[in-house]
Amino acid sequence: MENKFSLEGKVIVVTGGTGILGNSFVNGIVEAGGTVGILGRNKDVAEERANAINKNGGKAIALIADALDEDALVAAKDKLLAAYGKIDGLVNAAGGNMPEGVLMPDQDIFKMNLAGMKKVTELNLWGTVIPTQIFGEAIAKTSGRGSIVNISSMNSKSAVTRVLGYNMGKAAVDCYNQWFAVELANRYGDAIRMNALAPGFFLTEQNRNLLTKPDGGYTDRGEKVIRNTPFKRFGNPDELIGALVWLLSDASAFVTGSMICVDGGFSIFSGV
Repeated sequence: MENKFSLEGKVIVVTGGTGILGNSFVNGIVEAGGTVGILGRNKDVAEERANAINKNGGKAIALIADALDEDALVAAKDKLLAAYGKIDGLVNAAGGNMPEGVLMPDQDIFKMNLAGMKKVTELNLWGTVIPTQIFGEAIAKTSGRGSIVNISSMNSKSAVTRVLGYNMGKAAVDCYNQWFAVELANRYGDAIRMNALAPGFFLTEQNRNLLTKPDGGYTDRGEKVIRNTPFKRFGNPDELIGALVWLLSDASAFVTGSMICVDGGFSIFSGV
């Protein structure tokens, strides 16, 4: 019987591939049989991860680029096509928050760092749109069939305090996810799909200080997250792999424009 969940023979790019969640995405794709382009700004990490995969019998290539740098992304696309001849999928994992995009409780709400909020919004929205313009076009021209997976967030559907830029960026990604999925279908039928994966709360380098203390305990914010997560814990990055592989694979052939929550129940819990 054909394994529709397999990514065998598929070449997939992961932006933000040098991050914590990106690492799980990359490894999950390889474990499912796919060839992966590890795209990120950190050359050492990208090459280290690619070398480890190739040494263990997988197929990976390091692609050094900022998700907002069109010229660097085009060069990365050309490098990937020179190596493997086609692109079948894209995971838009570049994004996240940054210190200048955080409003602390004691700060004046009318004195927010607007430049910082804008920077975070642009990273999450345009760091999704621009790679899609470049790698999505390559999917259409070189493979003809493929899947694009965006990374949404719990922040996109409800107000999560302090991180306005991130909230706005991810809400815009959700809008883009639905709009572009429809436009793809209008032009390519069911050949090229777009969906979103919405992680709950996972500890990354960007949010660790907001959610945990140096001794490993929870901050007040971290305790609130746990209290409102029915599973009463943070997620493990590897717990995103199943949903990601499904969205990238032929097993989800009739799925487009969707947002799949992997959140321990956070998005559906009223808090009561």
